[in-house]
Amino acid sequence: MEETLYFVFDIQLFADGDTGEKTETATPRRREDARRKGQVFKSTDLNSAIILIVGSMTVFICLPMIYQRMSNFMAYCFMEQALMEINNASAYDFIFEVIVQIAQMIWPILLGAFIGALLISYLQVGVLFATEPLVPKFSRINPVEGLKRIFSKRALVELVKSFIKIGITGYVVYTVLRKNYQFFPRMVDMELNTTLVFLGSIIFEIALKVGLIFIIVGVLDYIYQWYEHEVSLKMSKYEVKQEYKQNEGDPLIRSRQRRIQREMAMRRMMAEVPKADVIITNPTHYAIAIQYKAEIMSAPVVIAKGQDQVALKIKEIAEKHKITVVENPGLARTIYAMCKIGDLIPEDLYQAVAEILAFVYKQRKVVV
Repeated sequence: MEETLYFVFDIQLFADGDTGEKTETATPRRREDARRKGQVFKSTDLNSAIILIVGSMTVFICLPMIYQRMSNFMAYCFMEQALMEINNASAYDFIFEVIVQIAQMIWPILLGAFIGALLISYLQVGVLFATEPLVPKFSRINPVEGLKRIFSKRALVELVKSFIKIGITGYVVYTVLRKNYQFFPRMVDMELNTTLVFLGSIIFEIALKVGLIFIIVGVLDYIYQWYEHEVSLKMSKYEVKQEYKQNEGDPLIRSRQRRIQREMAMRRMMAEVPKADVIITNPTHYAIAIQYKAEIMSAPVVIAKGQDQVALKIKEIAEKHKITVVENPGLARTIYAMCKIGDLIPEDLYQAVAEILAFVYKQRKVVV
């Protein structure tokens, strides 16, 4: 007799798992987790363009101040420092003075560039402090992963952008210099002040034009970074389902919880039926349990109600506890539609309910 071999396969292996195609838009939770990890999109080209423009404008504005400080310092060096004895102390003092003068000349430029960089970063990303990017990762020093990054689509895009920026910068420099080339031979006869102003205007023009063009490149890069970020955040159908389960709970468990809650509510309601003074019925489709205690209640209260099988259960409990059952189909349907459990009987139904209660009390030989 041949031995039969059986192979057991888990069909879940063929389901859309984590390796499924990522076709679904990222959920708010996925975006929040990515932002908390520092995974946000921004254009460094846009930052560079703003820094270049703001820095150039700051230099142009501060150029007279820089020229004046340089003139005063050069006069100080040639007229006073030249007569001083050279030793270690005087050399240290001179170096310190040079550092102070340079710092006083460049701090407005650095401050302007810093404010520009801070503002454009805030407009792109907002306020964000994430520590996860600072955590060391083996993949950053893994040669295989490094090669993947070198030959990735992002690296190709960055290479193309670099060539575009080099070409733009070279073209702008060429056009500006060609426009002013006839003035360069005359610089030999110009005063130093005029030469610095002329060169400054050329450099400022180049920086401004390059910066404005780089802003356009930066905006296009920002759009591309947004697109790439959205693609990287996309989720598979399996991931969306798993996140939904984590947020809302398993549908089967929630369904069971709702069923248990309904059963508990039903038991509590049925426990109140014996306290009723009267049961108003349809007679078979509706049953309303009414309770009225004149000393503590301003109006009769609906303490239980039900339809079909629940109505039959209410009538069974009523029969067991010898509670009067009154058939009034119209009133039963009206109360069922208008009142929830625990509600007072509406004023326009007072008369009809009062007549039924009077009938019940009369049967019990109670004087109302």
